[in-house]
Amino acid sequence: MLTPGELAASLNKLIISPLMIGHQQVAPEWKRALGRIRYPSLWLIVKGKGKFTINGSVYPAEPGKLFFFTPDMMVSRTTDPEHTLEYYFLRFQYAECYQDKEDWKFSLEPSFPLQGMYTIHNPPQLIYIWEQLVSLWKRRGQITAMRRKLLIQELMLTILLDLRSQKITGDTNAAIDKTQDYISWHYREPLTLELLAQMAGLSVSHYSRLFKKSTGYSPIDYLTHIRIDRAKELLVLSGYRLKSIADSVGYSDEFYFSRIFKKIEGVSPRDYAKKHRADDLNQSKAKNANSTPSE
Repeated sequence: MLTPGELAASLNKLIISPLMIGHQQVAPEWKRALGRIRYPSLWLIVKGKGKFTINGSVYPAEPGKLFFFTPDMMVSRTTDPEHTLEYYFLRFQYAECYQDKEDWKFSLEPSFPLQGMYTIHNPPQLIYIWEQLVSLWKRRGQITAMRRKLLIQELMLTILLDLRSQKITGDTNAAIDKTQDYISWHYREPLTLELLAQMAGLSVSHYSRLFKKSTGYSPIDYLTHIRIDRAKELLVLSGYRLKSIADSVGYSDEFYFSRIFKKIEGVSPRDYAKKHRADDLNQSKAKNANSTPSE
């Protein structure tokens, strides 16, 4: 199973478009014969009992169980003879679309990062979001569609945070968050892995493993990306020299900074600044031209 950080990285690349959203209750002894899944779908069981079979493996369908069904899975579903089954569902389509350095990537057939059954520790949070989605599904309009997209993102984030909390205890999770905040405010300083681990109250190896599970980055990679993100802002929005920018984000050697920048962004700092400053300048010229009074 992917770590929470890896799941977040995969989900961040996806555009999800709902096909159907609802809340259903089925009778005791309800059955859905074995068949192949056609569209990706997500089910949260909130009441009752049943059994779902996915590719030959049997799973309990009971409150708190979350199922991700993906195309080509062979699935059958039945309810307990003495219990109804109540669930929320989301059927959707998705594509992968994201920016990698200076290029945009697009794919219609990526694998979905969540598959099979998961246990949710805090179902009420998901139910609250799902109830809003069910309500919005009955309405039309572009603003409504935008709200649905945002809620689906919130739904995925809530699922991700629930799964993360199961892997990392509350105190440890807070310690990881604390060091993330510290890096965000002190990235200019010569931070070390040992210092960050000490702040979290963990050994260096344990801290590194948990940090990567939580964020998808090692602590030092995380620090590096924070520094480069800030450098990108300064390259575009300020007229500082390269050495000054390198110093301001924690690099005393501008040549080392340039190598790191190019490794992450795919272009040198100077080329990045030239391209994005030119874009801003062209937009500014166009805006000024459009606002010039006609005679």
